[in-house]
Amino acid sequence: MHIGAMIFATDYTIRTDELAIALEERGFESLFVPEHTHIPASRKSPWPGGADLPKDYWHTHDPFVSLAYAGAVTKNLKLGTGICLLSQREPIVTAKSVASLDMMSNGRFIFGIGGGWNVEEMEDHGVQYKTRFAQMREHVLAMKALWTEEEATFHGEFVNFDAAWAHPKPVQNPYPPVILGGETDYTLKRIVEYGEGWLPRARNGFDAKENLARLARIAEEGGRNPSDFSVSVFGAPDDQSLLDSWAEAGVTRALLTLPSEPRDDVLRRLDRYSAVVK
Repeated sequence: MHIGAMIFATDYTIRTDELAIALEERGFESLFVPEHTHIPASRKSPWPGGADLPKDYWHTHDPFVSLAYAGAVTKNLKLGTGICLLSQREPIVTAKSVASLDMMSNGRFIFGIGGGWNVEEMEDHGVQYKTRFAQMREHVLAMKALWTEEEATFHGEFVNFDAAWAHPKPVQNPYPPVILGGETDYTLKRIVEYGEGWLPRARNGFDAKENLARLARIAEEGGRNPSDFSVSVFGAPDDQSLLDSWAEAGVTRALLTLPSEPRDDVLRRLDRYSAVVK
């Protein structure tokens, strides 16, 4: 099982390029960063993580810019979004960003996506909460067409374009893996339909054996081979015995959470985490 890290890359934390160098030097496999374009000040939507929304959420850098900096100073570190709020993004532009980052990093990008939770943030982007997953699905399918076809065409409810040329193409064949965040059976059914991996959160515990069996069952019901899907657990603890049990169950990677703090504080935490990197 691979060990990676995730951080809210902000204007007050360690620079992403510095962090990437430190991660690669210590043997970490990957760096994942989340996305929020903004947080509406009305704060009507309750945060699923608790009462008070951390300020990290409205200080995040653009994930593709952050990861481009990380990729420029490393050779092997995988670069992931965890998650990209895909329904809030224009899919043709985002397809270009993903393909460019994958090409410039020589095939190291992992495309973590999700539907999001903040109703007001979505509405500011012209997205309705009740249709966000339908829109996300179309965005993925349209982007895959742009990545794999010389003259891509897509006509749907939310995305429409006639035959178009779009380069560069991704380095990874046929494209960077699309992994979906979430924990419900609905999430797993979406993965089976149009994804390559699962990005569940570790909060409130993650029973790897039980959850991988659930993924396998839903994959088989959908006519897919369970071994086709990676499983990357987001926000993993640095508990060696727990991580060992996840590895035994078949988890692909565990992503340890780094604090959104200044450079020296983050590096001290990273040194502590290094004990579980094998």
